Amino acid sequence: MKVTYHGHSVVTVNTGNHQLIFDPFITGNSLTDLKPEEVKADVILLTHGHNDHVGDTVEIAKRNHSLVVAPNELAVYLGWKGLNVHPMHIGGSHQFDFGKVKLTQAFHGSAYTEEDSQKIVYTGMPAGILLTVEGRTIFHAGDTGLFSDMKLIGELNHIDLAFLPIGDNFTMGPEDAKLAAEWLRAKQVVPVHYSTFPVIEQDPHAFADSLPGGVGKVLEVGESIEFK
Repeated sequence: MKVTYHGHSVVTVNTGNHQLIFDPFITGNSLTDLKPEEVKADVILLTHGHNDHVGDTVEIAKRNHSLVVAPNELAVYLGWKGLNVHPMHIGGSHQFDFGKVKLTQAFHGSAYTEEDSQKIVYTGMPAGILLTVEGRTIFHAGDTGLFSDMKLIGELNHIDLAFLPIGDNFTMGPEDAKLAAEWLRAKQVVPVHYSTFPVIEQDPHAFADSLPGGVGKVLEVGESIEFK
């Protein structure tokens, strides 16, 4: 299984049998190495409804006939756009053919901005995603501030790899993300959601170096972690 970082909060998981992508914000993401018309995805996993996370979901899903797994209101909204969706909610889990998905809480907002009509569409509560595939558990925290139940998430799950936002301003900054990493007890922690825009400029290497025991790992855009 190969897990690859593609800038901002975009992460792909290739199991050999399935290709999954988290939060495919590609168009407008100056840091990504992906092109939406080239992305292959059996499954799209969405943490919340902000434009910089929903991204190119509609185009990718329609072209690939992807299954979109998302918090309920966001799934309903995308279902109205003709996508094949599976709605979930915080605390719920579901076993799919590609693996198990469970949504955790996240402290953030969730609304899709339709800029042409200056309309903001409420898309439910934001979430983190626990994905268990081939005996490994990956935690994508989505956009969130620090919250104490991260301790519980760490106690109840053996997390092999966690993606944590460090950008500050809209999410946790490096100091809070460091505490989140401690509470989650993941074997490896990769920073995401930084430096895409000036207001979230951060040094990911400084964050990774601040974590004890070599837990922190910076993935450059296009770089992967492989599990055997």
